[in-house]
Amino acid sequence: MPFINVKMTHEDGGATKEQKEALAKELTSAFVRIFGRGEKSTVVIIEEVSTDNYVIGGKSVSRIREGK
Repeated sequence: MPFINVKMTHEDGGATKEQKEALAKELTSAFVRIFGRGEKSTVVIIEEVSTDNYVIGGKSVSRIREGK
């Protein structure tokens, strides 16, 4: 059973249900096209991470974007 994990920042209210479903559909289609299997068993997990919890070089993305 294929698992596709997507992590992205949660911004501007986050991705809509429709956007998440479209992303999962496209990722599943790509997997099937490339590997020729998994259409009915591919699991896509989308995790939205707060920019406060996403840290680069010791600074949160929130702080980086604020210029601090």
